[in-house]
Amino acid sequence: MPIYVYETQPTAPGQPVERFELRQAMSEAALTQHPETGVPVCRVLSGGLVTFTQGALGDSCGFPAGAPAMGCGAGHCCRN
Repeated sequence: MPIYVYETQPTAPGQPVERFELRQAMSEAALTQHPETGVPVCRVLSGGLVTFTQGALGDSCGFPAGAPAMGCGAGHCCRN
């Protein structure tokens, strides 16, 4: 099950914004209220996880095979 990030929507001036994470099934509807306080919330959209593997893309960092290694560490994924 994925973990979703939610953010409270202040209903009064000066009310702090709170972010929290919640594990939900993809089939579950997004929350509209904080489960503990009832304050309105919205789901925060963020980037996903991408994993590059060696193969058609070249080395494990997604660079073409044979490209000069300009990285750091054993995985040499730091490129200039």
